[in-house]
Amino acid sequence: MPTKSELREQLIVRRQELVDRVRSIESNFRREEEPLEKDAEEQSLQIETDDVLKALDEFGRRELASIERALARMESGTYGTCARCEEPIAPARLKALPISDLCIRCAEKRGGSR
Repeated sequence: MPTKSELREQLIVRRQELVDRVRSIESNFRREEEPLEKDAEEQSLQIETDDVLKALDEFGRRELASIERALARMESGTYGTCARCEEPIAPARLKALPISDLCIRCAEKRGGSR
């Protein structure tokens, strides 16, 4: 099982990947490298691509926020403790989902995996 410092490093690496991705998406939205085409059909394809990029951007920002919360829990000493029942979160769960703030039982009751 990974140690908390290994999980912290994993979160920091993932955070940087997400920051880089969000910056790249923002650059695409500003059309810095590829301006909107004049052809209507090509514009339509670019707009569809923008919709996909917006969804990826939103997902990335949510994951980034989850990583920030996990790192804050590490700093405060509450990482690895369920935010709902205050029981320890299984190390295997943290290995699989290092951003988790709920034990598996509480996550299942809530209807999600967080």
